[in-house]
Amino acid sequence: MCKLCWTILILLLLALAGAVYKFGFVGSVERAPDGRLALQLSADERNMVLGEMRAFLVAVQNVIAATNAEDMEAAAEAARAAGMPAQQSIPAALVAKLPMEFKKLGFSTHRKFDELALDAAQLGDPQHTREQLAALMNNCIACHATYSLEVAE
Repeated sequence: MCKLCWTILILLLLALAGAVYKFGFVGSVERAPDGRLALQLSADERNMVLGEMRAFLVAVQNVIAATNAEDMEAAAEAARAAGMPAQQSIPAALVAKLPMEFKKLGFSTHRKFDELALDAAQLGDPQHTREQLAALMNNCIACHATYSLEVAE
């Protein structure tokens, strides 16, 4: 193969590696004035992320109310609503803008809701479910301490 072909191939591979790094790991972020990482999103994307966060909050409140009433099936149902299936509607373009650590926190939070739902249904122990919920909330705290959402200009 000619020297020019190898050079072009190497340049294309480097460009591809750079794109994978940017969109797979770094995302679209800037340092915010408060020191957190500001995710640069469109208005619709920002609203989608905020909607998902509100769904987490609703699930948390419903789990707490259900465990206080010792209705573990309702607790499981509330947790399932925020589990992994809930994240499947997130567009790939939005996922590409999110840094890897944000994605890890998000997926971990969905998985923890699934685990909480399974344990609530199988164990039926309100105290155990509340302890799982307290641990899950650490993901929310970590995310809000690390990230903010901004509409990209």
